Amino acid sequence: MRKWNGREGQRPRRRQGAGQRQGWFRGSRQRSAQDDQPVPWAKFCVIPELPGFYFDPEKNRYFRLLPGHNNCNPLTREQLQEKEREKTRSKLLEEDEKSRKVSFFVFFFFSLLLFFRLIHEVKVSGMRRHKLEIQSTDNSSPNTDNFRLIVGDSACERVFTVNDVYHGGCKYGIMNFSSSSRGSLSVEMCDNLYFTNRKVNSICWASVNYPDSHVLLCLVGVADTPGCVSLLPASLFSNSNPDQPGMLCSFKISTAWSCAWCLNPQFDKTFSTGLSRRVIIKDAETGRTQTYSVGSDVLAQQFAHRVPVLFNGCRSGEIFSMDLRQRGRRDQSWKANRFHQESAITSVRVLQDENYLVAADMLGQIKLWDVRVSKPVQEYQGHHNEHAYLPVHVNEREGLLLAVGQDCYTRLWSLKDGHLLRTIPSPHPAANDSIPSVVFSSNLGGCRGLPGLLMAVKHDLYYFPYNTDYQEGGELRASAEGND
Repeated sequence: MRKWNGREGQRPRRRQGAGQRQGWFRGSRQRSAQDDQPVPWAKFCVIPELPGFYFDPEKNRYFRLLPGHNNCNPLTREQLQEKEREKTRSKLLEEDEKSRKVSFFVFFFFSLLLFFRLIHEVKVSGMRRHKLEIQSTDNSSPNTDNFRLIVGDSACERVFTVNDVYHGGCKYGIMNFSSSSRGSLSVEMCDNLYFTNRKVNSICWASVNYPDSHVLLCLVGVADTPGCVSLLPASLFSNSNPDQPGMLCSFKISTAWSCAWCLNPQFDKTFSTGLSRRVIIKDAETGRTQTYSVGSDVLAQQFAHRVPVLFNGCRSGEIFSMDLRQRGRRDQSWKANRFHQESAITSVRVLQDENYLVAADMLGQIKLWDVRVSKPVQEYQGHHNEHAYLPVHVNEREGLLLAVGQDCYTRLWSLKDGHLLRTIPSPHPAANDSIPSVVFSSNLGGCRGLPGLLMAVKHDLYYFPYNTDYQEGGELRASAEGND
């Protein structure tokens, strides 16, 4: 018999809130049924790595990796990493395009209010990408092969180019730049391009007859053809027929990694080459040669201007200087300064006062060294390099340091305090054979030229104007207005 807990004749009342709770649960179930999406639990916990599997956060499940499998669509970790890198590059490229749309009034306002570093940061952030059309005398577009290297002369009126040819080898020539009063930049490629079946390791401009009269190239040997260092007159790469091409010579030097030309008047016809465990100093006119044995491959070189001192960067990470006035010494006492970084040196740049030197290595470290005390005084974070032979560029007039990483991103730092001002993604997908080559100048096209960054990637050439209003096709619009 059931026992009532209450007054006689009264039915037990339902507990208050029970119906509401029951209805609340039913409503909750109905709402969760409408929401068909799985709970993104992967965002709130650490996903364990399983050998042979990868986790897709979008599909919220594991997939099996098939390295070397015979399926038509195998999944490998390298493909997944490349997919993520390309996704990140596309996103940054889209954000970069949006962030460039800054009005002149905002730029002017911030330029007045911010400090020196922030002013540079605003200027650099306003650099928008413009594609340049390379023209020749017959109005054709010759840039059909991928750019490998571009190197500007001291005035940045000309840029020496090296392009990879699809059937092997490379071709090289000179692009001439000019700017108009309306703020446009035009580029013309010379007609007579030179072809070689050898790889170009290093390039620098040489002043034999007058400033930047020649180009010095290090060519790697292939098969039965030995390596050499060639001194080519810049007048060879001209659309006009030169009366006197000037000095043209080639020196058989195998495995030349780097080269540099001396601008000091005491040794004005002297150049150097960095080889495997050797440094060669040669007089281009007389052929006199001095050889120095070193303990490692010399991958980077540059001469100081005011004094005849050569700075060298080695595969071992050592950086040392050589005074050409003391090169008769037989022991290694000719090494005036010696200091080290942790990996192979890929680039050295001497600043104008010649007391400081910028060096980059294959660990992605870029340091500013005080040569007088052989100590680093500044480091530039963010550069990416693992094994590539990549240069750095310094523009002291604008206070900028630039470098292109192995990840194909171009980074700009404040030379003074090492602050990373901007990271520019490549317009093309990242790959080892499409690392951009850049030139930065305050006067592209001559003394009255435009300031900005040139970027050559694949077969395209881009211009990023610095602190200027760029007019694309300004000359064409000017002529059209004149006809009206």
